[in-house]
This record gives sequence, C-alpha cells and structure tokens, in this order.
Amino acid sequence: MSGRERVAADAAARGLSLEFSARIRATSLQDAAAQMGVSPASIVKSLVVKRHDGTFLFALVPGDRQISWPKLRAIVGVNKLQLPSPEVALEVTGYERSTITPIGSLTAWPVYADSRIVGQRISLGAGEHGLSVFVDADDLIAAYDAVVADITE
Repeated sequence: MSGRERVAADAAARGLSLEFSARIRATSLQDAAAQMGVSPASIVKSLVVKRHDGTFLFALVPGDRQISWPKLRAIVGVNKLQLPSPEVALEVTGYERSTITPIGSLTAWPVYADSRIVGQRISLGAGEHGLSVFVDADDLIAAYDAVVADITE
C-alpha cells in the first residue's frame, strides 16, 4: 500500500476529511507556502520524537516555529527527548522525512500539537513525496486525541 493509500485509509477510518494536493519540491518554507497559497505557519511539520524508553510521539509544529524541547519535555513528563535518525523515523512510521504524518503511520504514536494550529486549516506531509494534505487542525486533533499545548518557540 502506498503512503497516500495509507493516509487516505486511516483518515477514512477516523472520519477525517482530507484534501490531497500535488506539489513540487520547494527550496524554502517561504517557497513552499507561496506554491500552496498559504502562510508559512499553515505548513505544519510532523516531527517524530523519541523518548528515553524507546517509544515515540509525534509533535505537530507550525512551519514558522521550532520545537521547544524544555516545553515538550515538561508536557510529556520526561527528562530526555530526541529526534531519531531518518532511518529510524522511516522504520517506526513507514514514511520518509518530509512525508511524515501521524495519519496512517505504522504505529499510532501519541500526538502533541502546538496550540497555534488550533482553529486553522493546515498542510501536512501526505506519506509520499510530491504530495501534501490539507486538513482542519481541530478535526485532526480530535481524530488523534492529541494533546494541545504551547510546545514551540
């Protein structure tokens, strides 16, 4: 099953409405936003984060912001978090970097969403290169029972 098919199947199973959009490789966040006709903040990065015990979580971060490790550690309740290698991220999600999304991931890891995406229509990776999905952030948060908090700087 392709990444797009996994994303579509998982979204359908969760009652989540998506809009797939073809895209070309962007040279920057601003370039990607211009191509898609959205603000840079609307392009949300799905980051795979590894806990010290070997489990993972997803952090949804607006494109114009960075993850705040102290804030995320406090919300998760751990002392250590890290980004895994691209190979490990692929192994645990089934998606390559820049295509990663919690939608259709091989394992339904917990989702932590930055509070700035609430109420927004956002763009995420779609499980394969050359595609993005647009989704209502509130619907995504509800579908994955995501923890919403200030996790960026």
